[in-house]
Amino acid sequence: MKAKCSFAIIITVLATHCLSVLCAVDDFDFFYFVQQWPGSYCDTKRKCCYPKTGKPASDFSIHGLWPNYKDGTYPSNCNPENAFDKSEISDLIGSLEKNWPSLTCPSSDDTKFWTHEWDKHGTCSESELDQHEYFEAALKLKQKVNLLQILENAGIKPNNEFYSLESVKEAIKEAVGFEPGLECNVDSSGHSQIYQMFVCVDTSGSELIKCPVLPRSRCASKVQFPSF
Repeated sequence: MKAKCSFAIIITVLATHCLSVLCAVDDFDFFYFVQQWPGSYCDTKRKCCYPKTGKPASDFSIHGLWPNYKDGTYPSNCNPENAFDKSEISDLIGSLEKNWPSLTCPSSDDTKFWTHEWDKHGTCSESELDQHEYFEAALKLKQKVNLLQILENAGIKPNNEFYSLESVKEAIKEAVGFEPGLECNVDSSGHSQIYQMFVCVDTSGSELIKCPVLPRSRCASKVQFPSF
């Protein structure tokens, strides 16, 4: 009888521990909303392929909406059982193809990209957003943070010219109210190029906030804005 009771207690403790771990995984502090410049993505050794829908617009595109912790770490692949289901976002497909295209090779219909982003990042936000809400939130943020318009208004255009890193960051900060994160890539000529922009968003996926922590920029003091 004592053995049965001990076993039951162990099972209860393990179950409670597992539930607490799952709950902890669902908790996060903020989102990074990440947009990438296709001209820089394609100007690397890995090159790029346009999606089956054709060449994307010459505009920043969504890379992802990523849950993060204030210490700089992040959760990933939080719920394998909640797999990506394209039918859940059927009304968003047209907008996603325009604003969230895949540039990886070989050419695709973008579904693999969206699947990866949901499985790795979206499942870690499901305590706040379901699948439809997650993708819809990213699309709304893209409208709110129109990076190309912001930069062009500051005289920073995708014309292969070089601009000071600080002027790029200041233009975005002035428009959105908070300092952005900026990640650069290096092309075959060794030029530092504007590649990805990070802004921070609250856990509802709707309001821009001051970044608790910014990603490392890996940018030179002068950055190229390549054409696309």
